Amino acid sequence: MMERTAVEGRSAEVRPASRAREPAIELAGLRREFGDRTALEGVDLRVDAGASVAILGPNGSGKSTLLRILAGLLRPTGGRVSVLGCELPKENHLLRGRVGYLGHEPLLYRDLSSRENLELAASLHGIPPEVAAPRIEVLIDAVGMSSRAGDRVAELSAGMKQRIDICRAVLHEPELLLFDEPDAHLDPEARREIAPLIAAGDRRTRLVVSHDRGAATEGSDFVVELG
Repeated sequence: MMERTAVEGRSAEVRPASRAREPAIELAGLRREFGDRTALEGVDLRVDAGASVAILGPNGSGKSTLLRILAGLLRPTGGRVSVLGCELPKENHLLRGRVGYLGHEPLLYRDLSSRENLELAASLHGIPPEVAAPRIEVLIDAVGMSSRAGDRVAELSAGMKQRIDICRAVLHEPELLLFDEPDAHLDPEARREIAPLIAAGDRRTRLVVSHDRGAATEGSDFVVELG
């Protein structure tokens, strides 16, 4: 049964009913400020390993900021942040290769082809070429991009870039998925194609930010609403 948590003042708290699993994420009093603006204030959050969480809220409520902090891309102003047993930001380096992050802008090189981008990502994650090559082809085919895999990213539509960026985010089979609007720029067929790739499972935890309540909550165990 899905647990829903409505929150005011850009704070959030999730308390799963079961404590059987070790937490993948623990936040205590998380705060993030941008000059005079407070994006997140007093966020307490626990997510058990293998859980799927939908992060909802209006523009400016701190959803993307929260994901960037969890990915180790943004330092918190205050509070405690633990991700996969690593205390952030001092242990950011221990998270490398364990998190798959999808942001608003594709993390792809425009002058490389889709396949070359994924080959580079595999190399950076230390995946041997003989393992990476078939995995890349499976992912490209899964998102319907086989016929365009050799084209430069600069020549692709926004939806095509999104599909390849999702492949990049899951290529190294991370323990934690952090997805910011994974359905952006995608038509219904493309959304069906990526669904298996971004689904939660016993071996990985998932947080999804979305403006689409139905898409975000489908398959989610908990909902956090930032106000």
